[in-house]
Parts: sequence; C-alpha cells; structure tokens
Amino acid sequence: MTSPLPSSSAASVLDLAPVVPVVVVSDASDAVPLARALVAGGLPAIEVTLRTSAALDVIRAIAGEVPDAVVGAGTVLTPEQVSECVAAGARFLVSPGWTDALLDAMRGSGVPFLPGVSTTSEVVALLERGVREMKFFPAQAAGGTAYLRSLAGPLPQARFCPTGGIGPASAPEYLSLPNVGCVGGSWMVPADAVAAGDWARVEELARAAAGLRDAGGTCR
Repeated sequence: MTSPLPSSSAASVLDLAPVVPVVVVSDASDAVPLARALVAGGLPAIEVTLRTSAALDVIRAIAGEVPDAVVGAGTVLTPEQVSECVAAGARFLVSPGWTDALLDAMRGSGVPFLPGVSTTSEVVALLERGVREMKFFPAQAAGGTAYLRSLAGPLPQARFCPTGGIGPASAPEYLSLPNVGCVGGSWMVPADAVAAGDWARVEELARAAAGLRDAGGTCR
C-alpha cells in the first residue's frame, strides 16, 4: 500500500512538522483557505476534529483542493468514524483515547494513527500491541513535560504528540524532550481570525509555530 504521507518525509505524522494544528471548523467554505494559510506558514499536517457536522466535508475539501496539506481526522471515537474519515480523504487518524475495537479499526484503515493515552499502563498496553506512536492527552492536565520526561527512561520506544493546554510558550519545552515528535495545538487558528477570514494572520501564527522546534534547544 502506498504511504499516505509525503514521500519526502519519514513515514510518521510526528515528523511532518513541530506543531500539528488542531482545527474545529463549522463552515466547510473556510476549509480550503484555512488549510492553504497553514501550509504556507509551514504546517502541512492538519488535524480536523470531528466536533462539528461539517468536519467530513472539511476533510474532503482539504484533501481535494490543497495537495500540499496532509489532512487528518481528530476526536475519532468509533470504528464507523474511522471508515468515514478515510473515505473522506483523511491521511491520518487521532483519538483522545482507545479501545481494542477502535484500535483494530485504526490499524486496519491503512493510514497512520495516534491513539490517545494519559497513563503509563495505557502506554504499555499499546506497546504490547506493537504501537509506538501515540497522542498524549490531555497533556497539561495529565502531568505535562514532567510526566513525559519520566516516561522516557523506562519506555524510550514510545513517542508522543502531546495535545491539550499547550501554547507557544510551553511548546518548546515539550519539543525538547527525546520522546516528543511534535505537539498539537489550536493557538494558530484563533476563532476570531477564522470567523473574519483573516488568513494572513493564520499564516503568520503558523509560521511562528513552525519555528518553535528551534526554540526547544535540544530537540531533534
């Protein structure tokens, strides 16, 4: 099967960019200009959350009209949603947590996936099942950088995309950790900018976010 990720990158969502924008879009007409602004700013991986009725149309529009974007689906909770999102053009899947049924569906989807974890036992359970890349959620509430730093010693094979409560001030510290590939956040897509169609502001915020890995100092 052809990889759904760009051939120029490692075959991992975690390595596409230091920040994955987590977007909630209510109007599908905003999908294409929003995605173009994010890509222009250096953030090609875009997680469209399934929190609005427009989400699948948003994924479909970005997949069809913004070829440089790597659009994914977030807040995936059921096997049925896995199928719907992949059919709409999602190239990766993200869940806030996981069950065996959901994990089986994501594994069988043919696209990369990041199941959500917030405890050591959940990480070990996924490693036991051969899954090494995960979403750490809700990152700040679940222990933040101190928790992830503690996991790196006994579980160095696990890599994370922390999401939840992360902003431009805290992102560099996360990105400096050896077991963090990227972070997820929504600060580069503020609701007022999207509502106003201020895509130049979105692009500017995305460009600043794309440069945050350098601010982490010791990150890859």
